[in-house]
Amino acid sequence: MDRLAFVTGASSGIGQALALRYHRAGWRLALVARRTAEIEAWAAAHGLARQTYEVHGADVADTDSIVAAGAACIERQGLPDVVIANAGISVGVDTGVREDIDDIARIFATNNVGLAATFHPFVRGMQARGRGTLVGIASVAGIRGLPGHGAYCASKAAVIGYCESLRVELASSGVKVVTISPGYIDTPLTRQNRYPMPFLMKADDFADRAYRVIERGASYRVIPWQMGVAAKLLRVLPNAVFDRAAAHQPRKHRRAR
Repeated sequence: MDRLAFVTGASSGIGQALALRYHRAGWRLALVARRTAEIEAWAAAHGLARQTYEVHGADVADTDSIVAAGAACIERQGLPDVVIANAGISVGVDTGVREDIDDIARIFATNNVGLAATFHPFVRGMQARGRGTLVGIASVAGIRGLPGHGAYCASKAAVIGYCESLRVELASSGVKVVTISPGYIDTPLTRQNRYPMPFLMKADDFADRAYRVIERGASYRVIPWQMGVAAKLLRVLPNAVFDRAAAHQPRKHRRAR
């Protein structure tokens, strides 16, 4: 097997777990993050042979930066078989605070524009080849808005909608678009949360299930499945019931000033 996976946000959390799962399956890797030294240290710690991976430094929130990383991947490693747009940020926001508006812009720049920019360098090549898979990492937080999480919830809802649009656009070309909505996964991002996290899942277990979903080319999946059931129930709750249930939930930490 000589397949290539391009993974953003590969320096920690879900991205790192997915990279390791693909490595164990025999894939070559294009690993993308701002913190390239951390990726190199991780690769050395896990015994990745140098010829099996390349590290591409990029800031997903900077369109030119991530597009350049995609171009470098194609030039140095070839056109990927799977592109996983995983990089994302999450921080609590208060719309009444001016500085938090800048945080909202940064979240959208990373989680939404950055996702589209991650896919951009590969779309035409995959269409011409007649195959390939683009994977958008969304979240169950995109199902309903949660107090204090407005920007993150909105950004992940947008990921779901964008990937669905792209899936239909590319369907006739043989290029698949897979949307994965993780529930609570044990990563540095979720360890900051100060509220209950039902069905919390280890990152390696998530990566194993996500790998199988991507290999099958499923259009959309919530992982773990229990959170998928919970998300469907939340979606059908009347607003008045949902509002009362959510109003007193602890809010996500805002960025320290």
